[in-house]
Amino acid sequence: MPYTDRFKATDDLLAHLTTVMPSITDSAIKANYAGFLSVSAVTVYELAIKDIFIDFSSKKHNSFGTFTGNHFGKINGRIKLNDLRNEHVKAFGDKYLNKFISYLDTKENSILSAGGESIKASYGNLITCRHQYVHQGSPTLTFPEIQRFFHLGKDVIECLDRAMKR
Repeated sequence: MPYTDRFKATDDLLAHLTTVMPSITDSAIKANYAGFLSVSAVTVYELAIKDIFIDFSSKKHNSFGTFTGNHFGKINGRIKLNDLRNEHVKAFGDKYLNKFISYLDTKENSILSAGGESIKASYGNLITCRHQYVHQGSPTLTFPEIQRFFHLGKDVIECLDRAMKR
């Protein structure tokens, strides 16, 4: 399955919640929906990241794909940019790490120079929000921020996918 298929669940949830949120007046309910959305978004990021690494490894050798699948079965939400760079991508070698950093920096600079928001900060803020919501019950972002950051964070995953190609 292509890693992009993982986003469908959260895209569908977003489409539904976007129609419902304007009618909700209770701020606590809105915050819970935002927190729930952050959990969904980060979960699909994690699944997409696993898919990318497993696909890369399986193309090298079936046994390597199996090993990678088992290894990334224990990823447990460790998908911050530093985790991706310093732990996950780096394990496949400097060639892939340098490509990932290059693609990420190029995409970041392109979006920022066009007046957009930082994909790196958006991705990181969404992961932080999810963590805050799961462990303390209060999201750090609003629904519109999570919605924006989810879409911006997809660019980080796309850069990873591009980097993990021969």
